[in-house]
Amino acid sequence: MSSALSGEQTEPRRRGKIASFFLDDHRYVLLGTSVVALVGMLLSSQPRPEMSFLAKAFTVELVMYYLLAAWLVLSAVALVFKLTHWSNYAETAPFTKPAVRRVLRYIAYVVWAITLVLIVDRVVMGVASAWSVAVTATERPGDDFLQNILWMFWVSRDTYLVGVTTTIELAVIGTVVAFFLALVLVFCRIQTIDKPDNDFIRFWKVVGSGFAKVYSTVVRGTPMMVQAMIIYYGVVGVLSGTGLTATEMNAVWSPFVAGLVTVSLNSTAYMMEVLRGGIASVDKGQAEAARSLGLSQLQTMVKVVFPQGIKYAIPGLSNELVINIKDSSVLSIISVFDLTFGARTVGGNYYQYFPAFLIAAVIYLILTMIATWLLGKFARRFDVKVETMGSTSDQPVKVEE
Repeated sequence: MSSALSGEQTEPRRRGKIASFFLDDHRYVLLGTSVVALVGMLLSSQPRPEMSFLAKAFTVELVMYYLLAAWLVLSAVALVFKLTHWSNYAETAPFTKPAVRRVLRYIAYVVWAITLVLIVDRVVMGVASAWSVAVTATERPGDDFLQNILWMFWVSRDTYLVGVTTTIELAVIGTVVAFFLALVLVFCRIQTIDKPDNDFIRFWKVVGSGFAKVYSTVVRGTPMMVQAMIIYYGVVGVLSGTGLTATEMNAVWSPFVAGLVTVSLNSTAYMMEVLRGGIASVDKGQAEAARSLGLSQLQTMVKVVFPQGIKYAIPGLSNELVINIKDSSVLSIISVFDLTFGARTVGGNYYQYFPAFLIAAVIYLILTMIATWLLGKFARRFDVKVETMGSTSDQPVKVEE
């Protein structure tokens, strides 16, 4: 008992993962920091940008460089010692002694700090230098790729802003509309024949459930791009038969409206399946208990099953917003002026499609990261876990038919 208590007393204080990585002695401090030192040396060998604060401190940077090199040499020595003393490295290596490990950790802090300074000097100040050139240039800069891409973004910022605004509107409004439509369809989808139901109610339950199944199968089984073309050009064909001019038709049925309808209808099918999976996660005993208390099937669904099912489905429902931000890019096929269409326009103006779409990719990444962060805060209010944008698939929750 006393030994256990002494072991508890000597046990290090628990820390978070990040704090433990930086503050505790760990076995890969030499190897991990050597990678950081190598990055620092590579940055130091790069040309200094115009705003470099180390430009007038050549001696200081030279000392920093050799300190990083010294750490690599020390790591190489430790690696050789490890290979030659594989079986008894922990007992014979001087690098495993507590005092030496503590010193190595402190030196590792210095290596990380040097590399961080070099990152700021070469990367951050390099971007700042390129940005200052891009925003003041009256024509396209020279052969510097970073200056060119920042210049293209700056001169085309209004185009990108319109595209970002349209993308956000499509994703947010489409997801909200799809959520309410999915509630209606999932209610129809899970309907079962109840004994008190008359023939009229039984008929509409069968029709509603069948329609929801067919709708889900058709929408989830066809590409969103094809759906957008069918919806847009189908309605255009109907309106053209009424004698309306192109301007009048565009006022009634614009590409944006068609794109919004497409996103809403497409998301409805996926969100319906996500909601159905959440409802299936609710214990059936709760519904049976509600029915035994005299609640009808409708009351049981609205007051007992649906609230809990929606809570369970929040991760999938939230992920649908992130999916819509990305998938709305296919609507450029019907000339919806979203971010992808804007990037294609900018690329065509300057005959530079690669940097134009690279800018769009960065903006999409920022949008999805912000959406994921906001949805995570929203989900924590309901005590549920939302998967990150890269860890959840675009497929709905699988439930038994």
